[in-house]
Amino acid sequence: MDYELRNIKDFLQLYNKITDMCFNSCVDNLFGRDLTREEVSCADNCVLKFTNVNQRLLKVYVGVQSDINQRRLAEVETQQAKMVAEAQQQQQEQQAAAAAAVPATPEVATASNSTEPSVA
Repeated sequence: MDYELRNIKDFLQLYNKITDMCFNSCVDNLFGRDLTREEVSCADNCVLKFTNVNQRLLKVYVGVQSDINQRRLAEVETQQAKMVAEAQQQQQEQQAAAAAAVPATPEVATASNSTEPSVA
């Protein structure tokens, strides 16, 4: 719902901006109740130009935004692969350190440790 509300707000702001801009540039006489033919024609042209420019800008934005999104996705994938490699390297280092910390089991020599006296 928040996204829809934001879209409505953006639309109304754009509508108010177009209305204000076209009214200020096209309406000269505030004494009459109706618009003159020139004022109507000017307002129509103003709105038409604004909408055409807006459509062109949106087309460019959509194209550029898709390129930006692809670059960001590639950057995220690269960072993720780097993090996975670092995690694997740390895990290998920890395993190597753990293996080095475990003492080797000494082999018991039965002949040298025997308690029986040896005959020479």
